[in-house]
Amino acid sequence: MKRIHLVVKGDVQGVFFRDYVKKSAIDLVGWVKNNSDGTVEVVAEGSEEELKKFLEECRKGPSSANVADIDVKWEDATGEFAEFSTIFI
Repeated sequence: MKRIHLVVKGDVQGVFFRDYVKKSAIDLVGWVKNNSDGTVEVVAEGSEEELKKFLEECRKGPSSANVADIDVKWEDATGEFAEFSTIFI
């Protein structure tokens, strides 16, 4: 099991990006949230293969979004999540 920590930059807030990410997180656990600086942050855990597919989906985003860049950090999974959720701040 691996963990991926993403900070997604571009026009990614107010365009259903978090919903898209949550629906794309098949067989993954973790969370997605909007940050005050206009980015979207994602932490997901699962198999490396599933996380690579998930990262590609995040790079695409929904048609209403414009993903300019993604900061990606690969880490070891902690097993702390039971599901994939949206964090509202």
